[in-house]
Amino acid sequence: MAVGLTAAVHGAPPPRQPEIGGRGKAVLTVAGLRFRDADGNGRLTPYEDWRLSPEARADDLVRRMTLAEKAGEMVHGTLPGKGGALGQSADGYDLDAVRELVLGRHITSLITRLSLAPRPMAAQANAVQALAEQGRLGIPLTISSDPRNHFHHVLGAGESAAGVSQWPEALGFAALGDAALVRQFAAIARIEYRAVGIHEALSPQVDLASEPRWSRQSGTFGSDPALASRLGGAYVVGFQGGETGLTRGGVMTVVKHWVGYGALPEGFDAHNYYGRTARLNTPQLNLHLSAFRGALAARSGGIMPTYPIVSGPSVGGKAVEPVGAGYSKVLLTDLLRGQLGYGGIILSDWGITADCNERCRAPTAEAPQRPQDISTAWGVENLTVPQRFALGIAAGIDQFGGTHDVAALLEAARQGAVSEARIDASVKRVLAAKFRQGLFENPYVDPAAAERLIADPAHHALAARTQRAAQVLLTDKGLPALRRGGRKVWLFGADPAAARAAGLTVMDSPAGADFALIRAESPSEIIHPHSFFGTRQKEGRLDFRDGDPVYEALKQARAAGVPAVFAVFLDRPAILTNVVDKAAAVIGNFGASDAAVFDVVLGRATARGRLPFELPSSMAAVAAQDPAQPDDSRDPLFPRGAGIVPGRR
Repeated sequence: MAVGLTAAVHGAPPPRQPEIGGRGKAVLTVAGLRFRDADGNGRLTPYEDWRLSPEARADDLVRRMTLAEKAGEMVHGTLPGKGGALGQSADGYDLDAVRELVLGRHITSLITRLSLAPRPMAAQANAVQALAEQGRLGIPLTISSDPRNHFHHVLGAGESAAGVSQWPEALGFAALGDAALVRQFAAIARIEYRAVGIHEALSPQVDLASEPRWSRQSGTFGSDPALASRLGGAYVVGFQGGETGLTRGGVMTVVKHWVGYGALPEGFDAHNYYGRTARLNTPQLNLHLSAFRGALAARSGGIMPTYPIVSGPSVGGKAVEPVGAGYSKVLLTDLLRGQLGYGGIILSDWGITADCNERCRAPTAEAPQRPQDISTAWGVENLTVPQRFALGIAAGIDQFGGTHDVAALLEAARQGAVSEARIDASVKRVLAAKFRQGLFENPYVDPAAAERLIADPAHHALAARTQRAAQVLLTDKGLPALRRGGRKVWLFGADPAAARAAGLTVMDSPAGADFALIRAESPSEIIHPHSFFGTRQKEGRLDFRDGDPVYEALKQARAAGVPAVFAVFLDRPAILTNVVDKAAAVIGNFGASDAAVFDVVLGRATARGRLPFELPSSMAAVAAQDPAQPDDSRDPLFPRGAGIVPGRR
């Protein structure tokens, strides 16, 4: 009898037959049970036997793989779109290019950046899975995605997906502080991901928002490490489908970014050469680390090291090496694997093995940085690509993100810089997750069901209510009178159709209006106009100044004697010192539709959020604070936790 077969022979209940799905290979029947013949040999090979543990199946499969097939499992590439940059496309995947990656290079983990409607999105997933099924061993694809259910979309950090339920950013959940709601959101997103064939969430982002100017705060749970830990754990449980780790119907989470990403001087992001170093002392490293504890306790299937060189701290008496965190043995093996006992997949962030050319280091107007010039090989620029693979593996990396360069990894192995036993250890982790999710039994999805599941009205209604509740009422001195007054509104930054749907009459100018609604984002400036991410991520100042169109609109309403509601998207902690004295009310949001904002303004819904980080009072205070220390600016205008909530003033 094969090792690990069901205990039914000893009187236990018979095994539960999972759904079996295939497009090209046979389905085997053994003892009345069905199995997918992944290798096509007409026999039940142990790794095809779903009665065995994921670990036993992974062990068996690894023994059957060539070195080239193993190397393919250790890179996490991009599903190429038809004619789109970085995998984007309105027409689906380039299946010829996918074939070369999957069958030629044996890559079976790939991020999707498609934003199609549910039915065609699911059909595209099935098309690429059918290609993977043709492989010698029939290893299914793991398809991953950046967050898809929110408002803030930056290519390479967050996606826009058609038809899905739309929720506030993670900061909005932090404003509510409700772990049960986060878990409910994640469970709904899990249904939506799996419906269109996505199995891996490159989230949650539990980095501490400790530097006010940093561009990636909207994806975090704010500046309180205890709250980030609690909500991060709930997020992992909801997505993965259970409190003890990844389940058959779950979506594997990849918690990021280990560790210290928020501590970037001036907030310059580490996607960029000029933002490649974060500075923390040892106690601050431990503070940032504590935000990860909830997600680690929930046994997140993956974790992603941060981009920057983490300069300053030590772990167990060892200084963290002056290299990007993906190359730090101290952070990955000594701390994460050793001290904390983490056993899941360590997936590098994107581009750490690529060469940083002149356009990467010093782009100009004549030679701006392009997608092909992106690299985050910080501290290892002088190594060859095979040497970078070897160093990353030695540090603890299992998979390298954003690359298709299997040849360089193979070269490192053939040179003896990486042992095959060490490769086997990583490949087993990657394959065990596929087995755990049931992908070897059925990687296919039902496009019609995807359309139905993603359109679930209850899910969309809860997301819409959450957009409303997660807003933060910062000042409200003019709201009571405004709500009793007329219904003529002057708009800036809001859709007139949404105002009319709310029962309002839209005026062409403040003159004659009963009130003004001004929608704003946190201020910023373009400091690095030739860097790929420098033009896509916010940098620089946080204060509103004369000449800013939204600030001029506020002054225009005030000059006309019209009370103005200033509704600001707090993707970064805006400085509102010269706003609160000019606005009848100030409302912060973390991703909300115009309809959601109108409902709060008109009193049809209640803002229940509290600030998940402090709002500084001046740029001088921002410049003087420590980027690694949360909420430490001098005399903040609004402290973390501020917000006018009914019954909790």
